[in-house]
Amino acid sequence: MNLDDDIALALRLADAAGDAIRPYFRSVTAERKGDATPVTLADRAAEEAMRRILTAERAQDTVIGEEFGATAGKSNRSWVLDPIDGTAGFLAGRALFGTLIALVVEGFPVLGVLDQPISGERWVGAMGRPTTLNGKEVRARACRQLSDATLATTGPHYFDDHQGEHFMALAAKTDHKRMVMGGDCYNYAMLATGQIDLVCEANLKLHDWAALVPIVEGAGGVMADWNGDPLHAGSDGHVLALGDPARLEDVVEALACGH
Repeated sequence: MNLDDDIALALRLADAAGDAIRPYFRSVTAERKGDATPVTLADRAAEEAMRRILTAERAQDTVIGEEFGATAGKSNRSWVLDPIDGTAGFLAGRALFGTLIALVVEGFPVLGVLDQPISGERWVGAMGRPTTLNGKEVRARACRQLSDATLATTGPHYFDDHQGEHFMALAAKTDHKRMVMGGDCYNYAMLATGQIDLVCEANLKLHDWAALVPIVEGAGGVMADWNGDPLHAGSDGHVLALGDPARLEDVVEALACGH
């Protein structure tokens, strides 16, 4: 695996997706998918643009996209694409969505790009390398104790009742008056850039989080499931991101207290 070549390709995928998305920003309406989540022409156009490049240049690799499913390859490598993570925010005209591009090898993410095509912000994380924002290294911040932590999640309605109880048990242990709601993948970017401390979510799919693991971990943070175990392609969608890995045990313990 030539990681430099893969990074260069991922950046070109982000360029192509951004070119497809920008004309639709604040000028498109949504349809509903089978699970009632919104989808737009921009989602589809961006994924199609990325798939065209991968078909031409990485035909041996599997491609897994939110909008068009999986196209099987012959290698142990998968490109995982979420053309617009945060479609609801995109439809509201908020530039807090992102294009997520991951390279997953044998089930574990080794490369991730989060591109915000409206603000021009681009985070890149790769195994063994520091995370960058527009080419400059970024770092997550330290958190002395869980009660100091700023917690973020996309929204309470994404938890079922049982998950919500556990989340609120965690929230009660944090600086909950500073809790952030909304933001989707952008929350993880802010964590990697040292703006917030903790993200907790559930019911995520591989395309929702795969690109974020190298970004968070390359900034000194950690991502795990609600048991504190590393994320992989078979994980169940319960996702934690922490800027300070020293707080992971505290977070797992707080989550376990919810009943």
